[in-house]
Amino acid sequence: MGLVAAGIKPGDEVIVPSFTFIATANAIEYCGAKPVFCDIDVGTFAIDPIEIEKKITPKTRAVIPVSLFGLPAHLNEIDKICKKHGLILFEDAACAIGARINGTHCGNWGIGAAFSFHPRKAISTGEGGMFATNNDVLAQQVRSLRDHGASKSDLQRHTEHGGSLLPEFNVLGYNYRMTDIQGALGVTQMKKLEAILKGRAQGAAMYNKLLADMPQVLLPNVPSGYIHGYQSYVVLLTDKQGQIPDFKNVSVLNQKRNKIMAELEQRGITVRQGTHAVHTLGHYKTKYSIKDNDYPFSFMADRLSITLPLFHDFKEDDGVYVKENLKELFKRF
Repeated sequence: MGLVAAGIKPGDEVIVPSFTFIATANAIEYCGAKPVFCDIDVGTFAIDPIEIEKKITPKTRAVIPVSLFGLPAHLNEIDKICKKHGLILFEDAACAIGARINGTHCGNWGIGAAFSFHPRKAISTGEGGMFATNNDVLAQQVRSLRDHGASKSDLQRHTEHGGSLLPEFNVLGYNYRMTDIQGALGVTQMKKLEAILKGRAQGAAMYNKLLADMPQVLLPNVPSGYIHGYQSYVVLLTDKQGQIPDFKNVSVLNQKRNKIMAELEQRGITVRQGTHAVHTLGHYKTKYSIKDNDYPFSFMADRLSITLPLFHDFKEDDGVYVKENLKELFKRF
């Protein structure tokens, strides 16, 4: 809805990282626009600003950086690029509640931002999300679009004179309203947000300490001044020297990663790959004739990332159990 309200239309191009959940690219396709995939900085899993500049064409209208897993994208650098080229900056902040750069929270860059309240997030309403903007015109357009194109919200209609009359419907909209029950759940969750984020950060700090002597995985890299929201704690398998592997070794390491994850699941340790490299998925791969190695770091992150268990009351015993099992499995595989 935010992209539609911002005027993204058929024929436009929108730059987006390949390593993200597919919904980021799908939102662009829903507008009839073309997602232009861009590779990532594998150390942070964030879209690479240097690569963004290479993707800009006369058709480019917007850039959607994704603050993946709760770590802010390189938003200051991307904001400068967008201003330089007259592009819309729209944040995918789905994972980024509580994340910030030098005190500024994700969602404050560009024209607007989308947050998610999916069950995987730090706080959840079961499903649904939130659109944030400081642009009054854009906010009103999104309010209308979420409710079939209504000229006023139900809240506005029922709190002013003449509420018995239904609103006008002057634009084509969607049925994207959150239920009252979900809203009540979200309000309650917000009251607990500070404690939840603190607990997740403490759990991540335990992992950082426990896994520091395990060269087989690259730990999350948090740049100076950045606060990670830790929706997820995601590591990357490394080569035998503890470095980011050569691309030629990704296939072998991917098999190792998959065996380790399957064994961890058998032991009651819930793990997942970080997310997809969207350019490798059927719809986009076929429609745009993309090869896996066109975005090599996104492909590497897809094949070698592991999301370790993390929750707000994560205890040191939990972390020790994960480490002991990882250590054993790295020896085996």
